[in-house]
Amino acid sequence: MRVLLIGANGYLGRFVADRLLADPAVQLTALGRGDDADVRFDLATGSPGALTRFLDAVHPGVIVNCAGATRGGARELTRHNTVAVATICESLRRSGCGARLVQLGCASEYGPSQPGSSTAEDAVPRPGGPYGVSKLAATELVLGSGLDAVVLRIFSPVGPGTPAGSPLGRLAEAMRRAMQSGDSELKLGGLGVQRDFVDVRDIARAVHAASLSAAQGVVNIGTGRAVRLREAASVLARVAGFGGALHELDSPPARLVIPGPQGGPDHPVERPPATYPYPDGCGTWQQADVRTARDRLGWRPRIGLEESLADIWMEAACRI
Repeated sequence: MRVLLIGANGYLGRFVADRLLADPAVQLTALGRGDDADVRFDLATGSPGALTRFLDAVHPGVIVNCAGATRGGARELTRHNTVAVATICESLRRSGCGARLVQLGCASEYGPSQPGSSTAEDAVPRPGGPYGVSKLAATELVLGSGLDAVVLRIFSPVGPGTPAGSPLGRLAEAMRRAMQSGDSELKLGGLGVQRDFVDVRDIARAVHAASLSAAQGVVNIGTGRAVRLREAASVLARVAGFGGALHELDSPPARLVIPGPQGGPDHPVERPPATYPYPDGCGTWQQADVRTARDRLGWRPRIGLEESLADIWMEAACRI
């Protein structure tokens, strides 16, 4: 099976490449903007015609798109996440290769959800920011293309290679600095947020399974369990051997006294907690309903959060 992998050098793409290369039945070609790609091509600026000619020459059986941008303004996000996918879809429609498309979407397409709920694929998407909007637009392009295609909506990736700028990456770096300087207290914000963390190696397994399956439409890839960031911080502290205290910046006193008019009584009122928004635009809670992945891909997550966090810590610790 010839697979064309787009975005092989990205956070998720590297693990997808490793997984596909481990399959002796797969012949992998990497397409991207970097010099180390097998074929250099910029989806955001390249023409569908040029990509069509390449597809007709190489004739892949599967195209996996891991490329995209997670940061930047709306214009940049749209160019890399939406226009790029439009180019892929148009090229596939023009080409005679008949390749299957596996598109990596994200849970930010759903937006905020009700605490305690599990988000299924039929939920109405309400993205809470330009990143989610750009990824949802890409999903709609794929679903409306008439191609043999599946979109994997990835929940919160975790594990080795986690970007330093991500919430868990920042947490590990803050813990590393605290241990290096001998601090006995680590002050952190935003620990009340709950997310469905799924290991990048399990994501790669899901991509491999989707490449071989006949599943179409949208498939959630998560664990089916939301974890509070506070819990993740405690696990990270344990695997790191950090013996200090974790102090939450977003846990102010529950009551605030407002002075009354001169000579009048004071008025105690409930004080809302400070908010530290998680950067995905999904509010305080997100948890995947993963039954479709189990039923249609035969996929289940295998790697627990503690192992994922231990790998994040090992990379952070190497910087001490």
